[in-house]
Amino acid sequence: MDENVKEIPALYLIPSTMSDAPVDTVIPAGNIEIIRSLKYFVVENVRTVRRFLKRCDRSIDIDSLTFVTLDEHTDQKDIPAMLEPMAQGHSIGVISEAGCPAIADPGADLVAVAQSKGYKVVSLVGPSSILLSLMGSGFNGQSFAFNGYLPYETKSRTAKLREMERRIRNERQTQIFIETPYRNNKLIAELVKQMPGNMKLCVASDITGPNQIILTLSLSAWGKRKYDYDKIPTIFLLFD
Repeated sequence: MDENVKEIPALYLIPSTMSDAPVDTVIPAGNIEIIRSLKYFVVENVRTVRRFLKRCDRSIDIDSLTFVTLDEHTDQKDIPAMLEPMAQGHSIGVISEAGCPAIADPGADLVAVAQSKGYKVVSLVGPSSILLSLMGSGFNGQSFAFNGYLPYETKSRTAKLREMERRIRNERQTQIFIETPYRNNKLIAELVKQMPGNMKLCVASDITGPNQIILTLSLSAWGKRKYDYDKIPTIFLLFD
C-alpha cells in the first residue's frame, strides 16, 4: 500500500463469544487481526470485553486501549461523541456483552449515527444465538421475528403469547425470544400451560458451548419431560 494513501477509518462490528468455548472455534482469525489493530472500542460492558480481548490474544496491552460504554442506560445525546476518534482518522471496534453487536443491542444506535454521518461500517462474521438457534430448530427460516424478553406483567405477557400464536398460525412466522436465565424452567412450564400442546418449542441452550443442546419438541412432550435450564443462557423458539 502507498504510504501516502490514508486508510479510511471504519466502525467494526465485532462479534464476541457466547460461551467458554475456545475463541478460535467461534471467532475467525481475521477478526482477531482487526482487534489487534484497534485502540478505540465502544462496548456494552468493559469488564466483559477486557476478558474477551485477552482470550483473543494475551499479548494485547489492555491498559493502552480506550473503552467507552454504550448500554441501556446511555443517554442518546451522548452517542454521537463516541465516534469522535473516527473524525480524527481512527477506526473503532464495537463489542456487545455476548454475540453480535447491534442485534438486540444498544450498539445499533451508534451504527445509526455512523451511517447518518457517512462513515464506513464493517460487520464481521461471528456467533449469533438468534441465527444459530434458528438454524438448528427445524422452523421457518424465511420468516421469523425476535421478540427479545417477554413482558413481565401477567396481562401483557399473556397478550404477547397470543400475538405470537396468531403470527405463527396466520403468517407461518417463527417466534424467537429470551428469558432471564434463572426463569428458564418457569418459562417452559408457562408455555406448556398456556399454548396449544401441538405447537413446537425449540430450546437452544449454551449455544457454541461444550454443553450445547438444541432440542425441538411439541409443548405436550415438553410437559412430560424432565429438564433443567436454570441459569444457563438459553433462547426459545415457537412454531407450529
